[in-house]
This record gives sequence, C-alpha cells and structure tokens, in this order.
Amino acid sequence: MNSFFEGNLAALLFAPWFAILAVLYWLYPRQPRPPWRRTFDAAALGISVAVFVMVLHWGMGWADRGYGKMWQQIFGTSVSYGAFLTVLGLAFWLRHRLLRR
Repeated sequence: MNSFFEGNLAALLFAPWFAILAVLYWLYPRQPRPPWRRTFDAAALGISVAVFVMVLHWGMGWADRGYGKMWQQIFGTSVSYGAFLTVLGLAFWLRHRLLRR
C-alpha cells in the first residue's frame, strides 16, 4: 500500500462522517446569523480538522507497534476523533454563549 494512504487511512475513512458533522455544525441553529458567525464557524471547523490531523499522527506514532500496524490506526483514530469532537463541542458551546448576547 502507498505510504501516504497507509498513514492517512483513518482520516480518509472518517472524512464522510466529519463532513456530516461539519454540515450540521454549520447549519444549526439556523437563526440568529450575525455577520461574525460565518468566520467563527469556518475557523472552528478548520481548527477541529487541524487538531484531528495532528493528534492522529501523534497517536499513530505513540501507539505500541508490538500489536501490529492496525493498532496504530485504531489508537490514532480513537484519540483524534475525541480531539475533533472536543474542539467542535467547545466551539459549539462558545458560539451558543456568544449568540445569547
């Protein structure tokens, strides 16, 4: 297998699910839509994806290679998915607080 795809297989397999979560985050709540919200949402999604990629590669490097290459993918994906959801959840909470004002 190509080394690029092997190292990023987890990211490629999770891409459709991340797209669904990103669309839901972008669309809801529908109102209010102040001018700053588009920039805030784009930054939050960009940061979430960047954190996912960084934690994915960190997790794959940190995983114990004694259990095989598949364990690196499983561990890296699990940790990075949690990081993605954490950043997106914090952005959702912060956006909610800012919209209440």
